[in-house]
Amino acid sequence: MSVLAVILLLAVLIFVHELGHFLAARLQGIYANRFSIGFGPILFKYQGEQTEYALRALPLGGFVGFPDDDPDSTIPPDDPNLLKNRPVLDRAIVISAGVIANLIFAYFVLVAQLAFVGVPTVAYNPGVIVPQAIAQDVAAQAGIQDGDLIVAINGKSLGASEAAMNTLRQTIESSPGQSLQLSIERQGQPVTVNVTPKDDNGKGKIGVKLQPNFKVERKHPNNPIEVFTMAANEFQRIVVLTVQGFGQLISNFSNTANQVAGPVAIVATGAKIAQNDFASLFNFTALISINLAVINILPLPALDGGQLAFLLVEGIRGKPVPSGIQDGVMQTGLMLLLGLGVFLIIRDTVNLIPQ
Repeated sequence: MSVLAVILLLAVLIFVHELGHFLAARLQGIYANRFSIGFGPILFKYQGEQTEYALRALPLGGFVGFPDDDPDSTIPPDDPNLLKNRPVLDRAIVISAGVIANLIFAYFVLVAQLAFVGVPTVAYNPGVIVPQAIAQDVAAQAGIQDGDLIVAINGKSLGASEAAMNTLRQTIESSPGQSLQLSIERQGQPVTVNVTPKDDNGKGKIGVKLQPNFKVERKHPNNPIEVFTMAANEFQRIVVLTVQGFGQLISNFSNTANQVAGPVAIVATGAKIAQNDFASLFNFTALISINLAVINILPLPALDGGQLAFLLVEGIRGKPVPSGIQDGVMQTGLMLLLGLGVFLIIRDTVNLIPQ
């Protein structure tokens, strides 16, 4: 169910994006003859008075179609309500409306999270959890077991804070070959274990994975003003981090390209979040919606930003870029985009298969 929930969530985000384009056109009286979620063969369609609404087989996006270049259209080519006959500003509003819709949607998702779910806050408990003691390594041989809670080292309490795990790790790493006494709670009972870290290039290691001992609590804002204010702050934080992330990806592409996630990886991550804490899907939804907006505003062919770049050139030149050039660039960009999407789907699917 969690996978289906995330797939539905992504479909909603695509719908919101395309609905932004569609409404921006229709509210200005501009003709829009197609509203499609997905690409490729049509699975379902409904013919409205002016628009064909369709669900297609490849769920890699969507589009709003305009009758400007439709050879079957009966609308005169000089009709002022065709998109191509509108001023640059009108067209820019239509093209940018998808990005704006995703940003607005993300903000109100955060508002809903704060109003109905609350603000996630971390409450630390004493000690550090050992989720896994590696078999046959130092810790396991000394008697440390999976699930142990280390509360003190050499008689010094680790306390209940974010720094507890770093304190434990640094003490172990700085003590190669030295015996350390660990005070442990195991199923509510106190246990003492002596362990001697092995020397690994000058650092002590005992062969355990560590995990902070905390739980997430949710607190509700005190009033509606606080809800909208906190949502705005969180929205700004996510936007800044997203833009910075894309900046790092572009400036250091060779080292960060493997971090690019496709639809399969996004669904897998979302499903894991939904399985562990369904309420966290609010923040995940806002994050993906903002990412979708930022990606689409990039000045790349086949994206909204690429079309806005052509409009900018038209505004400067006083006449549009020749349609042959625009069509060639957009079609090439679309093929590259679909190819990248297929590559990411295959790569991420292979990565999910147990080795």
